[in-house]
Amino acid sequence: MPPSFWPFGRSKDAEPEQSLIQKIDPHRIPQHVAIIMDGNGRWAKRRGLPRVAGHRAGVQSLRRVLETCEEFGIRYLTVYAFSTENWKRPADEVNALFDLLVEYLQRELDTLHDKGVQIRAIGKVSELPENPRKELERAVRHTANNDKLILNVALNYGGRIEIVEAVKAIARQARDGQIDPERIDEAFLNRHLYTADVPDPDLLIRPSGELRLSNFLLWQSAYTEIWVTPTLWPDFGRKEMIQALVDYQGRDRRFGGVKV
Repeated sequence: MPPSFWPFGRSKDAEPEQSLIQKIDPHRIPQHVAIIMDGNGRWAKRRGLPRVAGHRAGVQSLRRVLETCEEFGIRYLTVYAFSTENWKRPADEVNALFDLLVEYLQRELDTLHDKGVQIRAIGKVSELPENPRKELERAVRHTANNDKLILNVALNYGGRIEIVEAVKAIARQARDGQIDPERIDEAFLNRHLYTADVPDPDLLIRPSGELRLSNFLLWQSAYTEIWVTPTLWPDFGRKEMIQALVDYQGRDRRFGGVKV
């Protein structure tokens, strides 16, 4: 679909960056932004490159987005890095993704720490291969006391599995007589999710033009504003992020109610 007719996001050349910045209301910045980092493979294919080249280029996009979040005071950023379904990909690609994760953490950890970024991991992290799991655990420990920006990395993550695991934990408590099932409500279930101490995302960004959640933050995104752009993730940068913020601020968030 041509960008001029794209109903959800904008093309990267739609408006000058400085003009977009002037439209941002600093008092209405989303507290929590979530991103499905999609389009790496297609980006590489269009250039005749192996898929891992797209994933490597996507790391640069994450750096640009983190810098933009820091610039505008976004408190939480959750990125979908590897889903529970991604194990179906070729083994060489999966191994390359985890090698890239290790490389990223080893290269960027000190910089992220100096900037006050706290790294967290959500998902079934214990099932990751040993080397990336240990590097991730080291990064989490090293940045645990930082509080400027919380970076949630969703690894081996699936929204349905997250809800199932929460239900299992609650069921065990009910079975053992620790809770009265009649007292279980949305807030109680929410406390058993991976994101228990993180507010629901205000804005969810989907690059690459796909119109689906892909099993990402299903519970948490009940009233999240979704912003889709045809831009592939490796081409996503500061300007696209600013455009998303501008469009987000133009939304009328009623949470199921009406404004009087």
